[in-house]
Amino acid sequence: MQTTKMSFTDTLGLGFMTFAFFLGAGNLIFPPFAGMLAGENMSFAMIGFLITAVGMPLIGLIAVAKANGKVMALLPAFAATALAIAIYIIIGPAFAAPRTGLVAFEIGARPFISNPDALMMFGGKEFNIAQLIYTSVFFSIVMMLSLYPGKLLDNVGKVLTPILILLLVSLACSVIILPGAEVNQPVGEYINSPLTKGIIEGYNTMDTLASLMFGMLIIDLLRKKGVNDAADQTKYLVRAAFIAAGGLAFVYVSLFYLGASAGDFAIGADNGGQILTNYVTHHFGNIGTLMLSTVVTLACLTTAVGLVTACSEFFNELVPSLSYKLLVVVLSAICATVANVGLAQLISVSIPVLMTIYPVAIALVLVTFLTERFARPAFSHRVILSVALFFGVFDGLQTAGMDMSFLDFMPLHKEGMAWLLPTAVTAIVCLFLPKNSVANA
Repeated sequence: MQTTKMSFTDTLGLGFMTFAFFLGAGNLIFPPFAGMLAGENMSFAMIGFLITAVGMPLIGLIAVAKANGKVMALLPAFAATALAIAIYIIIGPAFAAPRTGLVAFEIGARPFISNPDALMMFGGKEFNIAQLIYTSVFFSIVMMLSLYPGKLLDNVGKVLTPILILLLVSLACSVIILPGAEVNQPVGEYINSPLTKGIIEGYNTMDTLASLMFGMLIIDLLRKKGVNDAADQTKYLVRAAFIAAGGLAFVYVSLFYLGASAGDFAIGADNGGQILTNYVTHHFGNIGTLMLSTVVTLACLTTAVGLVTACSEFFNELVPSLSYKLLVVVLSAICATVANVGLAQLISVSIPVLMTIYPVAIALVLVTFLTERFARPAFSHRVILSVALFFGVFDGLQTAGMDMSFLDFMPLHKEGMAWLLPTAVTAIVCLFLPKNSVANA
């Protein structure tokens, strides 16, 4: 089959598009807040955050490229389908996609609305009028862009993302040039365990989960552009992954520093979005606020488009009777509805779920790279992911407030990473299993 070769400009556009898909709501609101809390321990916290918010998504994309989009091929059909559905729901209509609309409203629209907290009664419940209108319009735009996925590379990678990058570079330069306040003392868990706390904080971006989706989406986009050779698909996807990772690292480092040196701008702030808004408004006035609004809106919009597109593609393949366009409309409507639950509530509900599913996603990426080294690859995939899920459930329950003190003897349990050592040990054991030591799996 004939395959198309991509030009340098097309490859760069693919990388920009990948960067834009990842750079969404959590990527802008979590680093400044983490930097503020970490204070003098910012370096360790930032390294931990970069591991799970940059390193793991990069490795995830490479794993998808290496497996040619079939990272779950060695799992039982039911388990693979269940895991895929869980990831797509979490990263799509349940948490990540609605959050993009909420953050876009909080940072991109609220500063310009005279009465942003006005409420209305509907069906016996109170709704924020401005938020309801904004998220409805936001996800209507997402729906229209998602209905034509073949144009994503042109619309997102070559048009929206360069504007987004220019604005982010301007913000990052201002953080370096303009004098900041003295870095505060670390607080909370950042005092004694800033590295592991940074790793856990990186979960909130959901980017490792997203990398499994976006990798398959990018391969599909490459096929639609005529790149049919598997080796070429892998090559272009890996290049795009490194471009995206470089951009994400640049943004995170500058936002961490902004939070750590925020000083009075952080007083009373309970999320990074408020720190960002206060900082930009103080230094740049209305023009700065407008610039930040544009950055956040573009970042959230491009991510939402990627999430809705990927989820629609997945469920269309899973249930062919559900058309892609119908799914785009339905998922966009669900996202707009869930978004009106509220940002704080959405984040609080999502954290225990992420603590449970993230270990499985990381383990899945790990075993993809080790597949060729396993004597029993199918058995190894299943047992390693099972161990990660088993202990991930306990981490999730602990985060949800349940008493899991009976596991305090386990390394990293108090930090919310009880899954790490058992999963690593299981993977090592599987590397040394001879072919005839286990019954056929």
